[in-house]
Amino acid sequence: MDGFLLSRPDRTLRTTGTRDRFDTAAGADRALADGRHELIVGALPFDPAAPTALTAPETVSWTPGPWRPATVAALPTVRVDREIPSAAAHVERVRELVGRLRRGDVRKVVAARAVHLVADAPISPEALAARMVVRHESANGFAVDLSPAGPDYAGHTLVGASPEILLSRRGDVVTCRPLAGSAPRRTDPDADRAEGERLLASSKNLAEHAFVVDWIRGVLAPLCTDLEVPSSPELTRTGELWHLASPIRGRLRDAAVSSLELATRVHPTPAVCGTPTDRALATIRELEGDRRFYGGAVGWCDARGDGDWVVAIRCAEIDAAGTGAIAWAGGGIVSASDPAEELDETTTKLGTLLGALGVDAHAADPAGDTLTRISRTHE
Repeated sequence: MDGFLLSRPDRTLRTTGTRDRFDTAAGADRALADGRHELIVGALPFDPAAPTALTAPETVSWTPGPWRPATVAALPTVRVDREIPSAAAHVERVRELVGRLRRGDVRKVVAARAVHLVADAPISPEALAARMVVRHESANGFAVDLSPAGPDYAGHTLVGASPEILLSRRGDVVTCRPLAGSAPRRTDPDADRAEGERLLASSKNLAEHAFVVDWIRGVLAPLCTDLEVPSSPELTRTGELWHLASPIRGRLRDAAVSSLELATRVHPTPAVCGTPTDRALATIRELEGDRRFYGGAVGWCDARGDGDWVVAIRCAEIDAAGTGAIAWAGGGIVSASDPAEELDETTTKLGTLLGALGVDAHAADPAGDTLTRISRTHE
């Protein structure tokens, strides 16, 4: 895909072409500061040590509201080729993490798993993004060319629909709305409401959420003259999950600090990594390896420093041929986590992406593998 898409509920940004590429955020920020470019778009990887995929585009288009393409290409038949790791192995990994947490090695770690997908014809990134935006209109749909990150990413595209804003900056005002702590939605309205109320009262999920809020407060407080942080989270929901959310607002001391710089300071939050950050990141590298751009950030920054960055979750990386893709999902692990429940959470989160592809995934017994079936239609 030659370009960039970020579809938010209020407006959509689309770009095409490439004037310049940047594999570091610092290089892109300098290009904005010295006037070489008016806009940078792209993605930050999960691991801060990995290369970025940032671009100065040729053409830029802003339109009101979420993206609504005139036509949408049909999607091919897609199947799950393998799980990384299997459901049983993920349960064992979570069990091992809980043991480490109880020993005090780390306070929280986000454990992720992935599925490798195979299509019988190329998957159009734009068609997949369009379906995800239609299915999840209040989410932040995106499609990003990852080629600037290097040869390993040449022709690859990250596509997703994220419910979470990492941060936005307008002038000297920075806002965040972290999500941490979740529970599944229910079809019965009374049961659904009760699930949300249980989440809001859950000491385990409230503690997990507090890790994220405290991290963001610690990063932003020195940069702001005032910072508004709620004393307790609020409930928000997607089609699949209830989430705990905290709207945070600050006024920057120095308006020269761009949204891109702020994103690199705040990322990775405990919502995608864990806490303490260095130990959680080391644990993830040890147990999972490279997450690539899953759990990173997608967004834009202009020459004024304004911009939006969303958390790169509910997403998949499509390969250059278009016939292979990897989709990820994760969940925060604390000492009170139940491995089977954590498996269910990742399966529910994978449903956002897999549902748009016509694949339904749901967890079987932890001793077995995840069951998948191919849907006959693509909504």
